[in-house]
Amino acid sequence: MHFPVLRGEAIGYLTIRPEGIYVDATTGLGGHTAEIARRLSTGLVIANDRDPESLDLARKNTAEWCARIRYHHGQFSTLVSAISEMRIGGVDGLLADLGVSRYQLTEPARGFSILADGPLDMRMDPSGGITAGDLVNYSAEKALADLIYQLGEERRARKIARAIVRARPVRSTSHLAGVVARVVPRTRHLHPATKTFMALRMAVNDEPGELDALLAGAPELVKSGGRIVIISFMSLEDRKVKQKFRSLELEGRAMVLTKHPVRPAEQEVEQNPASRSAKLRALEMR
Repeated sequence: MHFPVLRGEAIGYLTIRPEGIYVDATTGLGGHTAEIARRLSTGLVIANDRDPESLDLARKNTAEWCARIRYHHGQFSTLVSAISEMRIGGVDGLLADLGVSRYQLTEPARGFSILADGPLDMRMDPSGGITAGDLVNYSAEKALADLIYQLGEERRARKIARAIVRARPVRSTSHLAGVVARVVPRTRHLHPATKTFMALRMAVNDEPGELDALLAGAPELVKSGGRIVIISFMSLEDRKVKQKFRSLELEGRAMVLTKHPVRPAEQEVEQNPASRSAKLRALEMR
């Protein structure tokens, strides 16, 4: 079952108007997109995702409302130009859920999963670019340690990088998970390789750069009175969102609506443990 994270809270902050135009910048399997589309009459939601396989699944999951949805395959860094080409002057709201979709995590062939064996891929768009295997097997030990420390905020990054280099060639996701697990203690909530996998995924897909592009472009897309809602799962991302929103408010361009990040209720975490670390921030453009 697909659980859109912080569904009610995200839709509430967007304050959807039936005739409005909205962007779901990370449509994933289409959960949030469907929630927006079903509230529209003459309005439109642009459903964007950089993962073509997820976008195909979203089309099927949102078929009931497809007349109100325009699907778009692309990265955050192409979103402003893509919407400009659609001849849309501005949008009434933008939502981005920065988490990895359930499909990506549970499909072994995509290479995101720690628990299922698969190729070391981790590309959101499998059509090109470096893979996690490239980084793991060909990066210098120091560069690999820096990547795991900076993007994964993993304190044992040097020890992990050393173990990876000694284990080369690392052949699959389960092989990598096992290498890391041998040098990182297990905790109650996280697999020992969670932060390492997260760091590799972020590097492969240039997630920090793409988030920067989204934060730069969203204020140009959203009209005065429109809202930007972003759900993040990592402190690194949440800090960026918080700082950008605060900067826009100080410049007099927007008003922050969430003094503190909105977190999932206990009931949601029980239903969907993956939502545990989610943080939602929202602002309104002036």
